[in-house]
Amino acid sequence: MEWLEVSTENCTVQRTLDLVGEKWTLLILRDAFNGVRRFDDFRRHMGLSEAVLAGRLRTLVTSGILRTEPYREAGSRTRHEYRLTRKGRDLWPVLVALRQWGEAYVADPEGPILDIRHSGCGAPVRVVVECADEHVALTPVEVTALPGPGARALMPE
Repeated sequence: MEWLEVSTENCTVQRTLDLVGEKWTLLILRDAFNGVRRFDDFRRHMGLSEAVLAGRLRTLVTSGILRTEPYREAGSRTRHEYRLTRKGRDLWPVLVALRQWGEAYVADPEGPILDIRHSGCGAPVRVVVECADEHVALTPVEVTALPGPGARALMPE
């Protein structure tokens, strides 16, 4: 079966984008990875409306990417902070890859606003696609994509 013969209705890339592919969702995750936890801080830092932010946070919590944790400041009602779950933390390489691509192709001439480095040695961090056995970096021309066990034949129109 060739790629154009495979139905994409159950594609995991499509399912992932349905969940986190919206711009504000990715920016909320960016901020969460950089320590933002509270609703007002997200709103203030990103400048999006309360309604959009509330909706995106609700989706991220419902999907298990963020979890809420109650907190209460003196004289105020109980509110919730948003914390990344393991499922959420597993999206970190995706955001690093987007940043890496952006730095290569659409970077600000003054340089990056965030410099991500390995805490142990200080070297820059990068995302690499590698062979699981040989641990060597691969390019798209060095891999073969075959239909997987979930592939379904495309139904003729």
